[in-house]
Amino acid sequence: MSRINHFIVLLLSLTLAACAVAPKQPDEITLSIIGTNDVHGAIAASDEAGGLVAVSAYVDALRRARAADGGAVLLIDAGDMWQGTLESNLVEGAAVVEAYNAMGVTAAAIGNHEFDFGPEGPNAIPLEEGEDPRGNLKQRAREAAFPLLAANLIDDTSGEPVAWDNVQPSILIDAAGIKVGVVGVVTANALTTTIAANISNLSIAPLADTIAAQARKLRDDGAVLIVVAAHAGGKCTDFSDRQDLSSCDMSAEIMQVASRLEPGLVDYIIGGHQHNPIAHIVNGTPITSNHANTFSFGRVDFRVDPGTQRVISRQVFAPQPTKFDAQTTYAGYPLVANPDVEAVAQIASARAVALKQESLGVTLTGPFNLVPDVESAIGNLMTEAMLASFDADVAIHNVFGGIRSDLPPGELTYGEVFEMFPFDNIVTIHEVSGLELQEVIARHVRERRKPGFAGMRVFVSCDNGRMNIDMRLNDGRVIGDDDRVRVVANDYLALGGDGILTPAFRGEDFELRYDMPLTRDALVSWFRAGPDTLAPEDFRSHDAPKWNVPDITPGACEY
Repeated sequence: MSRINHFIVLLLSLTLAACAVAPKQPDEITLSIIGTNDVHGAIAASDEAGGLVAVSAYVDALRRARAADGGAVLLIDAGDMWQGTLESNLVEGAAVVEAYNAMGVTAAAIGNHEFDFGPEGPNAIPLEEGEDPRGNLKQRAREAAFPLLAANLIDDTSGEPVAWDNVQPSILIDAAGIKVGVVGVVTANALTTTIAANISNLSIAPLADTIAAQARKLRDDGAVLIVVAAHAGGKCTDFSDRQDLSSCDMSAEIMQVASRLEPGLVDYIIGGHQHNPIAHIVNGTPITSNHANTFSFGRVDFRVDPGTQRVISRQVFAPQPTKFDAQTTYAGYPLVANPDVEAVAQIASARAVALKQESLGVTLTGPFNLVPDVESAIGNLMTEAMLASFDADVAIHNVFGGIRSDLPPGELTYGEVFEMFPFDNIVTIHEVSGLELQEVIARHVRERRKPGFAGMRVFVSCDNGRMNIDMRLNDGRVIGDDDRVRVVANDYLALGGDGILTPAFRGEDFELRYDMPLTRDALVSWFRAGPDTLAPEDFRSHDAPKWNVPDITPGACEY
């Protein structure tokens, strides 16, 4: 064989050998995207949910599955991460950030309750000169190994999205060779559903327009998939068919946002805020959302052709409950909690256990259940406790949203009261006219989202298209237009929260007294000073309802 022919043979042999060992590009890549929302500090397991400890087990099992097939897992949160449990609140959310870092969270949207802790340090709102009302949020962002996203949270001084350390509108990442863009937005009512003192000089841009602008920019930058972490929600009840929206509230915020987006502009929306499950396709876009406190998580899998960089298919999973036992598997792998997340949970639980178990000296003869009833036993308990604790005529509370959990039967503990009301809201007492209080009632009759109250009964009628409102104190006295009425509430409501008291007064109309106790501390004191037992049947008011309102068609009865 000539030297030239020998060289050709050798070259061919090396080429064939190289082809034999070169890895074959997969025909498709699976990207699994897990969506969480409204964790609210649930690090450890509870009776209903597995906590972040359990979520970490599911995430790690799915990561093993994707590692085996060359895919990837993204873990994205839709906000309200750290406010809500003693384990988290005692360190103002730092433990949740530690757990998220250990879990490898990809990105998280800022929710309305991320503002609740106010400045760095013990103050829930700025009380001292120079305190930054967003100091705590900014500190948590600096500690996070993942970006916080807030595309529609606008700094009024610049007119641009907030630009704090590690806070940005969107990100573009590489996952198994596929470019994925992630956008974060917060609900349009974010600034009325947190403590007003902590959100000064901020405003909210429209969600759909913001998402569209960010998505187009990310597409221009090469994004194959675009995921939106939206702290905005809705509700569906039937998960048998992802395309069937008949069980969904299509008027809800996230449904309206999806309906306004150009089909195909974004690939997946992770919702939140309303604490209700969704696993549906709206206007061509998958949406998932979950109950709060890690009860479940959402998931969408995308199969992508790595050559053409096109999505081949997608699969939307039903909400996945997080509780599991030793025999449970997920994605073909046993569930084993991430040890680093377990360590965070153990430290947080140890820090909180003594305070959590502290007895308040009262036994509940039955459960005070959190139910969608403005005059539920638990709502009446809270408003009547506040009225009995202060020199006031009427107590008002947002029993929908302002009460977070049941009170179980048995010996009542501090931890149970904390879980019922985890907010650091200050008690406020204000004097309003009877006419102003009547305007509050009229507004909520029209809007059909009535607050809970104690100290009076309300009777509404509609005569010839005009609304008549009769308010009577517990002693039977009619509240006249010019009468002065002392109202006890909390600073969240007094400063405009949920719009409940705005017809009567606005934040600029009064000065908060910071020598007043926290609402939760007032409740704890009331329980400690009260009777040895409390029965839920003693706090039901349906035999003599506080709200007496006919079924009035909106717009048919003017005030």
